[in-house]
Amino acid sequence: MITIKDIAQVAGVSYSTVSKALNDSPLVKPETKAKINKIAKELGYEPNFAAQRLVSKQSKVIGLIWPTLERIAPSTLVTRINKQIKLNSYSMILSIDCIEDSLELFRRFQVDGVLVFDEHNHSILDTVSFPLVTYGVGKNKNHTVIDVNYQMCMEMAVEYLYNLGHTNIAYIGDFSPIDDRQLEKYYGVKKAMRRFNLPITSDHFVNTAGLNWYDGYLATKRLLNSSNRPTAIIGSSYDISAGVVRALREANLIIPKDISVISYDNISQMNNLEIPVTSVGVPVDEIASNMVETLITQIKSKDTTPIIKQLRPTINERISCARAGIVL
Repeated sequence: MITIKDIAQVAGVSYSTVSKALNDSPLVKPETKAKINKIAKELGYEPNFAAQRLVSKQSKVIGLIWPTLERIAPSTLVTRINKQIKLNSYSMILSIDCIEDSLELFRRFQVDGVLVFDEHNHSILDTVSFPLVTYGVGKNKNHTVIDVNYQMCMEMAVEYLYNLGHTNIAYIGDFSPIDDRQLEKYYGVKKAMRRFNLPITSDHFVNTAGLNWYDGYLATKRLLNSSNRPTAIIGSSYDISAGVVRALREANLIIPKDISVISYDNISQMNNLEIPVTSVGVPVDEIASNMVETLITQIKSKDTTPIIKQLRPTINERISCARAGIVL
């Protein structure tokens, strides 16, 4: 087995210099660090993580609890989080088990901290003693949350359509009472529509009762069967909006000539739908970097005092929205 001493002998430096270089210490010159890492790779050196943990009291591993990978936006965020973790010289373990089982697994693995995707407000997260960060809705939480400001997102979507002359706007989303993310979006749409004195009717608030593209597709079919067809639709997520676009296309409606569409989820995949869809939300890279940086700060400072960090959403314009009544 190749050891640090073997690397030191080949590199012609001290044992402590090799140790510092392999741990990315700023006390080692970049060129020396690069040389040592190259030799370590050539010799096939494998670090002893157990020994490193005993010395540093850290595993340099972050746990990620993500019980759903079926939808596009959460999967995209996982990829960006993994990239940010690597950039900070940590490794990631992903669990798709339930939150309770995943937390117990990560306790046994002695990870340094945990990132969590929590759709159903698990109270157990408020009792965790090690560094933990979630994202979504910050209110009524007693753990650290990166708040992505869902209400503001949907208010911005309504205002954007209103400024294009749309007064007959529909919202398609999941109105589940146990998912505060979806409820915040619902409240945001209603709040903005009241602000602009827009009509709020049951026909134009369509509950998908799910978060997959087919749920959005069926909900749009129901909306199109109503007597008062809207001039614009707000979709509550990428997947929902993919179903919205498919249903509109099947009905031979032209986007945005016949109906404008705007969606929550500020991800690049919006460009790849049948019609590139204008979207609103905090950019996914910004969410990922804030989650990882906040967790690592807590790990290093050993301060797990809960904080709520609220991010500001932006609108990414594409070609799915047009002025009301304009013939393209």
